[in-house]
Amino acid sequence: MARAASVINAGESASASDPERRIQEVCALLERYLEPHQIEQVREAYRFSAAAHEGQRRRSGEPYITHPIAVARILAEMRLDAEAVVAALLHDVIEDTPTAKEGIAERFGEQVAELVDGVSKLGAIDFQSKEEAQAESFRKMILAMAQDIRVILIKLADRLHNMRTIWIMRPEKRRRIARETLDIYAPIAQRLGINSLRTELEDLGFAAHYPLRYRALKEKLARQRGRRGVILDTVCDQVRTRLEQAGIHADVAGREKHLWSIYCKMVHKQLNFRDVFDVYGFRVVVDTVDECYRVLGILHGLYKPRPGRIKDYIAIPKANGYQSLHTTLVGPHRIRLEAQIRTRDMHAVAESGIAAHWFYKDAGESGNTAQVRARQWVKDLLEMQRSVGTSEEFIESVKIDLVPDEIYVFTPKGDILELPSNATPVDLAYAIHSDVGNSCIAAKVDHRLTPLRTPLQSGQMVEIITAPVGRPNPVWLDFVVTAKARTAIRHALKRLRDDEAIELGRRMVERALSALSVDLDALDPGRVDEALAGTGLASLDDLFRDVGLGNRVPWLVAQHLSGLEQGEVELEERPDEPEPHGTLTIRGNEGTVVSFARCCRPIPGDPIVGFVSTGRGVVIHHRDCKNVASQRKRSESWVDVDWEADVDAEFPTLIGIDVVNERGALAQLAHGISEQGASIENVTIEERDGMIATVRFLILVRDRRHLAAVVRHLRAMPPVQRIVRKKDG
Repeated sequence: MARAASVINAGESASASDPERRIQEVCALLERYLEPHQIEQVREAYRFSAAAHEGQRRRSGEPYITHPIAVARILAEMRLDAEAVVAALLHDVIEDTPTAKEGIAERFGEQVAELVDGVSKLGAIDFQSKEEAQAESFRKMILAMAQDIRVILIKLADRLHNMRTIWIMRPEKRRRIARETLDIYAPIAQRLGINSLRTELEDLGFAAHYPLRYRALKEKLARQRGRRGVILDTVCDQVRTRLEQAGIHADVAGREKHLWSIYCKMVHKQLNFRDVFDVYGFRVVVDTVDECYRVLGILHGLYKPRPGRIKDYIAIPKANGYQSLHTTLVGPHRIRLEAQIRTRDMHAVAESGIAAHWFYKDAGESGNTAQVRARQWVKDLLEMQRSVGTSEEFIESVKIDLVPDEIYVFTPKGDILELPSNATPVDLAYAIHSDVGNSCIAAKVDHRLTPLRTPLQSGQMVEIITAPVGRPNPVWLDFVVTAKARTAIRHALKRLRDDEAIELGRRMVERALSALSVDLDALDPGRVDEALAGTGLASLDDLFRDVGLGNRVPWLVAQHLSGLEQGEVELEERPDEPEPHGTLTIRGNEGTVVSFARCCRPIPGDPIVGFVSTGRGVVIHHRDCKNVASQRKRSESWVDVDWEADVDAEFPTLIGIDVVNERGALAQLAHGISEQGASIENVTIEERDGMIATVRFLILVRDRRHLAAVVRHLRAMPPVQRIVRKKDG
């Protein structure tokens, strides 16, 4: 917090105006862990970058080269390798100067060139909007991360220095950049475990986006700090004394929440400043894991622990590799104490994440826990981006995935899986594998069948039940919380919709060809290729998909494929020509490309007609529907349809029941519907007078016979006065 405040108030150091002095300071930091020849390479990169940026200045008036130097210094403080520091010095050369990627590769090596290219924005492509350009730039950066995780470290350092010097920007631009920092870059830093960088990004973003709230909270914090310091010093002294008596060498220090953390807790939990600030925290750092658990026992003997407030992130690390023991205690004067206990290595990872003990590793080598988990996260992002449609959709998926709170659940084999808070069994299924999610039909939580939308809790054992006939349900998108699940569901639904559209389109074209006494398999291949060339489509499946989605008229496609319209290149709608004879049979399980009109809600046994709707496929209406008569003039869009002999599906239908308004009448009706094997989707009640009420049930039935059985059963009940099937949704 003090570091962020000093940056905000003071800006860059006095030496910032002298690039030569600044690069010397960076090299002095690098001398602590790099070889002389590597430092010389850094100096060469500085000279190359300074020459490329010659004459360019920042908004503050400083030479532009001061920015790359500052980014390099941040990485040097994180003890990153020479290639990363060189790339930091060159990170804006491709974007802001005529220098090409090939020139950097020739001078500094292929890896440095790839790092610089990964950080560079996409300036050569014409995007429709600024938001699209930013989203595509971020997507490119994620792809570069998959090849080299150092790309995101350079980008985070770049964003940190820009935030430190953001005050020269216009207020509206300042707020936009701050919002992006709080939404994307700070959560990424947290996801990678770089706590020191995250907290500074958050406080700088807070100050830039909410300057008045930041200032007020900062003043309150300053007024309260003196008293808190005395209390924390007393607690730390008591802990040190007890640990020394137990023969444990430990570093004990008080810790303070940073401003953004305090503000978020106040907002999310509707607390005032005093309630949030009433919690005192301290940290104990020891040498071994065994000592961590010994310290936990000593603290529980010194102060009373609060039940249910002990978290073991050593046995089960967080997603970013963070490990520590957390416990909440009741201290002197009944103050609340939050204690963190960890080893020195864990503390390094907690502060620096994937940058802790950094040395660049080949793909076959491991790394610290944070590095391993970071690579897995990037792998998941790479899988996600292959399935999403647009860059904006991808960046929204990443935002969803950057959730700080986790739960831990067990599989039947005893494996532990980590999920975000409020995750459901569907999220777990997709976390295991996309195929498991796509074929999921049910779930057992602690050996009991549980609805798929049920939020999971830490410690539960979850079994996913799959079946070959399982398929994603669009309703799942309403309750899944992980980006991986959301992206995979959308991708699977799109693939299913395409498959369904192709199948329906094939059936419609075959029907139209049959009316022309032509068999699809007997079509002349040359004529088919000519027809496809005229439509601009690559294959018959693409043509069938267009027909199934209602984008093309099937009988015109049939005429074109059969060669009855020689000389025409484009398929045109000609409403004056009659619809060919033949009937399209409906099974009821065609999926999203065949839908049933809500205005009349047809069910098997009803006379029906189909309406081809652009982008939706075929919409099925009751033949007596009022909308059929009004749309009959568009004859080219109507198709003759009929039900298959054995339809195996359920269909919604609406019935209105006039019932005597007496106690228990609604329960009787619901029980009667259930007895006949029908499900209730929705119920509405309309009071007509003091004696009679009209109850509307939307129920699922198999066909007209099933509906008739339900109506007969209900009509025999004493409270029922009249039953009418409603055809208006």
